[in-house]
Amino acid sequence: MPELSASHFNLFLLRNFLDAKTCQDLIGEMCSAPITQAPVYIAGSEGVIHEDVRKTTSSHPAEETTTQVQNLMFAQKSALEAHFGFSLTDCEPPQFLRYQPGDFFVRHQDGNTDTLEFDHLRIRRVSLIAFLNDYAAEPKENCYSGGALSFYDTKDPAAESFPLLGEVGLLVAFRADTYHEVLPVTSGNRFTIISWFR
Repeated sequence: MPELSASHFNLFLLRNFLDAKTCQDLIGEMCSAPITQAPVYIAGSEGVIHEDVRKTTSSHPAEETTTQVQNLMFAQKSALEAHFGFSLTDCEPPQFLRYQPGDFFVRHQDGNTDTLEFDHLRIRRVSLIAFLNDYAAEPKENCYSGGALSFYDTKDPAAESFPLLGEVGLLVAFRADTYHEVLPVTSGNRFTIISWFR
């Protein structure tokens, strides 16, 4: 069986979407900003914090920072429409995530599927993730280990995956109905910014 690849999942990859200094500045602001536990929406359950499904922290930087990043992501609209072959409208305000050792997000879809119970999730067409720091196989300063962004064809636990390892400034976009997960971080802190086009 051939090994799965970025092209298999039609991933849109843009290196240096953010330059190294911008990434460093954003990490600094995230570390000093107010934080909350990142939510996850599960039909029929109370509350939106479910640490058996998603365990990570949301940082809440200045509104100006959020708007600047959202504008940078929105500027990719034409390129994303060309890549995926369909029209997009707006881009959601980004979320700033910090995965610490032990943090993870189980296999899931972000949107564009009737199997999701919440309207704001169903209308998502394309997911975006910007990496602010590098992956390293072994513990290394300013890097993280573990925490691969893994893509799957199905929700079958035995399905083969394609693990994408982060690098400073990399933007990855994919169809929101693609199954993916964040494997547990084993060392360091994994800093990312996420958003969705509708």
